[in-house]
Amino acid sequence: MKIVSKHIERDGSGRVVLIPQEDEDMYHLLHLIQEGDLVKAPAVRRVQSESSTGSMESHRVKLNLTLQVTKTSFDATGSSAPPDPTAANAENTSAAQEATSATGGALGGGGGEGATLQVSGRVVAENPYVKMGAFHTLDLETNRQLTITKDSWDSIHLERLSDSSDVGQRAEVGAVVLGEGTAVVCLLTEHMTVVRQRIDVPLPRKRKGLPSSAGDKSLGRFHFQVYNAVLKLISLPALRLIILASPGFTRDSVYDFLFEEAVKRGDKALIGSEARRKFLKIHCSSPHVHSLMEVLRSPEVSTQLKDTKFAREGQLLEKFMRMLSSDELRAWYSEKHVLLAADRGAIQTLLISDGLFRSADPVRRKKFVKLVEEVRAQGGEVAIFSSMHESGRQLNGLTGIAAILTWPMDVEEVEEEEEEERRRKGLSEKGEAAPEEPGLPEPNRNLEVQGE
Repeated sequence: MKIVSKHIERDGSGRVVLIPQEDEDMYHLLHLIQEGDLVKAPAVRRVQSESSTGSMESHRVKLNLTLQVTKTSFDATGSSAPPDPTAANAENTSAAQEATSATGGALGGGGGEGATLQVSGRVVAENPYVKMGAFHTLDLETNRQLTITKDSWDSIHLERLSDSSDVGQRAEVGAVVLGEGTAVVCLLTEHMTVVRQRIDVPLPRKRKGLPSSAGDKSLGRFHFQVYNAVLKLISLPALRLIILASPGFTRDSVYDFLFEEAVKRGDKALIGSEARRKFLKIHCSSPHVHSLMEVLRSPEVSTQLKDTKFAREGQLLEKFMRMLSSDELRAWYSEKHVLLAADRGAIQTLLISDGLFRSADPVRRKKFVKLVEEVRAQGGEVAIFSSMHESGRQLNGLTGIAAILTWPMDVEEVEEEEEEERRRKGLSEKGEAAPEEPGLPEPNRNLEVQGE
């Protein structure tokens, strides 16, 4: 994301002029733009006018509109290319024809539009073609300038602005999760996991007396489609690693095919030791996208990606889940319990989903912003999980917020203390004295000691 200009007052109000440059920037904008903000961006509007002869003419006009946001809509799958059209009926096609036709359906091919973000709201700035107060929807696009004006830019907004504009934080990892005739081609960035292509080629089962030519053709078609998808992946400038993961030995056969085919075609991107170093073969338990969590936790991947945000998120979530089963007094989750731990300064690591900061209620958002600031002020670590990663989805299943505590605390005892504190405050507000705790009975001094 390119920040053209930023003007923020001491009270937090102000405007920022931005130019999104890639799909991930659209996800950042989704978390920067909230209900009530003003967004100015280019738009195309169809305008009708009456000619000198009395006939109505319609033409499209480019203009800049300023909306007060009422709704946002984000779609990360706009960048997903369709499956290869030759997958179903290519049995009568030669391998060379399959290789050529598969390219159109490979990752990024076919003119995919990328991630899309739509912003809806009322027009609040005068325009010769659009009435004030009229509803409109802006389609925000990459490489198009826009301006966001807020009444309050809080610390989470500013942190996301900083992250989105830091080129050094860009780290992209390609992952191909393989099965028998299936492949899911993914791109993992710092804040998103996007499925770019799904490949599904039916492979006939081996049977006695059945010629192997049909199975070989289908397997060859599958390999060619995976090859073209990987070729598109490796051309990405910020790509650090391509992971081939599968339950069986499919990853080994695909790995061998990739480099053999590269030599035949003369594709320099996949020739040489430098290209081979970018590939990593990992075992996973299933050929589905959710296996990426298992893959990212493996020692081989963790070593290479230890400095990336999404790898750190996966490690923290795994640590929390282990602690939840072995040391539950230090693993708390749910909004109520985590806030209680924060009040006692007991949070060592806060795990929080970025979805909680998109609350339509500004008071609720401020509560989570304050929580993050308090934990950091107390020396704790804060990990804001992306809802577009598998780790973020798992955290959302745990209410979206969790904490690893510095020392063990019993939830029930803390809740009892809170209840007792509320009861005492209620009595003091009414002017009643809190009942004294029962002590030892006072001796009766009027009784004479017998025998004196």
